[in-house]
Amino acid sequence: MKAHLTTALALVLALPAAAGAAEPQRTLLRPAAVFDGTDPAPHLGWQVLVEGDRIAAVGPNLTVPPGTATVDLPGQTLMPGLIEGHGHLFLHPYNETPWDDQVLHESLALRTIRAAKAAETTLRAGFTTERDLGTEGAGYADVGLRKAIDGGLTPGPRLLVATRAIVAQGAYGPKGFEPGVAVPQGAEEASGVEGVVRAVRNQIAAGADVVKLYADYHYRPGEPSLPTFSQAEMDAATAAAHDAGRTVAVHAVTAEGMRRAINAGVDTIEHGDEGTPAVFKAMAAKRIAFCPTLAAGEAIARYRGWTDPEHPPAGVAEGRTAFRTALAAGVPICMGGDVGVFAHGENVREMTSMAAAGMSPAAVLIAATSGNAQAFHLTDRGAVKLGLLADLIAVEGDPTRDLSALARIKLVMKGGAVVR
Repeated sequence: MKAHLTTALALVLALPAAAGAAEPQRTLLRPAAVFDGTDPAPHLGWQVLVEGDRIAAVGPNLTVPPGTATVDLPGQTLMPGLIEGHGHLFLHPYNETPWDDQVLHESLALRTIRAAKAAETTLRAGFTTERDLGTEGAGYADVGLRKAIDGGLTPGPRLLVATRAIVAQGAYGPKGFEPGVAVPQGAEEASGVEGVVRAVRNQIAAGADVVKLYADYHYRPGEPSLPTFSQAEMDAATAAAHDAGRTVAVHAVTAEGMRRAINAGVDTIEHGDEGTPAVFKAMAAKRIAFCPTLAAGEAIARYRGWTDPEHPPAGVAEGRTAFRTALAAGVPICMGGDVGVFAHGENVREMTSMAAAGMSPAAVLIAATSGNAQAFHLTDRGAVKLGLLADLIAVEGDPTRDLSALARIKLVMKGGAVVR
């Protein structure tokens, strides 16, 4: 009987308002506590009234209109839907298929269908928004996936897409072929100020919400990462993106690549393994958010044989040190795991890694909700507040004390509709 009632309630909540109805559907959610996305402490006894696709009221002992459906969530914490800050829906774990083979040998149709399934898995894991930072050889298929999700053709999070990332001529991959042979690339190559600006506008014209640039990379396998775009190129690309109202995310591992990105005034810097105290201090001064992608580095190390958590390899240790340095400098932290390197739906791995590296669970939750919303200029989500989108999740227990509660999701709501 309980199972039938639960299923029936989910179906009712998922239905749109009746055709021609004057009143939008209203639902009162009554959890044990509400984590609002900004306050580290959960609010005990708070309720949330959802009207249509928006939050209509928040607080204790709400007065609700007649006919409002009520959903009790005993022992659960209601919170904003999580925001994945760095994902690649068109990639799947490298221990399944190496990156080169995904780019060179998997068909666009296969990659797109897999990406749609990954999007659904991500949503069901409690991530109602994802910033997807490049299709890695799948062209502009992320724009089509975004439209399919927005149009209700397939379930998934709200997507911010970067289409094809922009890299310096000769700096990306795949590599290893006869010189002069045209090889499909995982990003758009550009060179010179005019060429880089043209590439930025190509992405925007194709539907990009965010422009991704590579400030550094390794030209040959086995070489260290080196700065690629000049300061003039980075400045021009960032200005062109900002003029078009797009944010700029920058892959930067080296301190010099990070400095050039900071000087250009980008919005977020990804990875940052070689960041120094001075570099992170400059980021903090400009309020440029840092997306450390710790979980991806850990995943790659495991694929290569790392098994001893007490003795991390040099690359993993370097990333953790950079993250702690950024925290100490007061840099805004973006939560993004470079998902696709590891399995979609396991996005919480990045949050666990951030906590293990010294960030409090509540601060990690803020980074994954209101923090990412602020970094990505999303003013309609990321918190449980009046007027924002009713993108909400409920988990068993208190995630502000124990992030393992995020593995016990009991409710996922996107735009006021129950999707799990």
